[in-house]
Amino acid sequence: MAEKKVNRDPEEMRCATCGIRRAAEANPNSIMARVWKWHTGWCPGWNAYQKALAGTKAVDVRASQSM
Repeated sequence: MAEKKVNRDPEEMRCATCGIRRAAEANPNSIMARVWKWHTGWCPGWNAYQKALAGTKAVDVRASQSM
């Protein structure tokens, strides 16, 4: 079995550059925004992206508190 890379950089993940996401953010009242929101409800990649972002923010907070 292949090993999964658990701690990924959020900027390396597809969600960071997703065209559907960019279209949804540019026009939040569009049909693409609705499709994107529906997609994020079940997408395992989106969940992993959110966890990676949360981990990055936690690291940033810990680094700033240690100063």
